[in-house]
Formats: sequence, structure tokens, C-alpha cells
Amino acid sequence: EIAVLKDIKERGDEAVKFYEEKFDHVELQSLVVTEQEIDAAINTIDKALYDAILLAHDNIRKFHESQRFEGKKIETIKGVTCWQKSIPIEKVGLYIPGGTAPLFSTVLMLAIPAKIAGCKEIILCTPPTFHNDENPDITPIHPAILAAAKIAGVNRIYKTGGVQAIAAMAYGTETIPKTYKIFIS
Repeated sequence: EIAVLKDIKERGDEAVKFYEEKFDHVELQSLVVTEQEIDAAINTIDKALYDAILLAHDNIRKFHESQRFEGKKIETIKGVTCWQKSIPIEKVGLYIPGGTAPLFSTVLMLAIPAKIAGCKEIILCTPPTFHNDENPDITPIHPAILAAAKIAGVNRIYKTGGVQAIAAMAYGTETIPKTYKIFIS
């Protein structure tokens, strides 16, 4: 909705939290996922799943590292040198759906190439819809998404989904930085 985009552009974090409550039915005090929340979530993951995420990370990294661009300088005529240069996008945003089917593999598929390309800041937004009945103190983001983000080198993670997450990364808010390109799975 255009109205949601405009509202987030104008009211920032306040609007993001409003739409999180309206659409995801989660009342948030903070949009930021802290290191403590990430570590606590990772500690709840089954070892076999964590090991599978590590294996997938290594395989994806190897594949993408093999595709690194290496430009060559070519002298087309005497005194004229041409070349191509690859310059990483400084700040990218990743949108990862959550909910009943957390796409932690998508975290790896988007974050690893960004890291290899040299992006300095990798921002991730994902909806806060996970509920851990055994430990309600754990962040409402699926632990596998947080584990994959940490392993892949994501710099900052935010608890927001849907159009409000896209708008926040497009315009920036008091908490969520404006990114130069957004990747959506």
C-alpha cells in the first residue's frame, strides 16, 4: 500500500511498530535483534540443524567465491587502456520471510554473495512471528534464521516484516538504516 510507505517515510519507527502490531500481531518495544537474543536463539537449535546450516554455508561460499570478478586491463591501441571494475554496493538490505516456513537457506543464499562481493553493511529484516512456548524470553524470530544470519556475516537484524520492512530499508528510520539495494526472496 502506498499509504503504508508514506506513513513509514514520515513517522519512521513509530509507524513500523504500528504495522507490526496491525499485520503481524506483535507488540514490539524494540526493532533491533541484539547479540544476546541471537546467542540465546542459537543455543536452542538442534545440533544437527546447526551443523547443516554450517555445511550449507561452506558450500554456498565456495561456489560464490569461484565466481569472483577479476577485471583485466587491456591495451586496445597504443596508449589506450580499458578495463572493467567491480565495486560492491556499500549497504544492502535483505528481506527474509518468517512465519511457519522460515527460509534460513535464503539468508545464506543472499548474505554470503553480498559478503563475498564486499558489501560493508548487510541489513536483514524478518517478521517477528515465531513463538517459542518453552522459552517466551527468546526473540520472536525463528532461531534458524538468526543462526544463518550470524554464520553468514549479517551486520544487523531487525524484527519487522512485510511492506513495513521494505519501506524501512528503502527510506530508513530512526533505527533501521536506509539501504542502497534490497533483495527480497
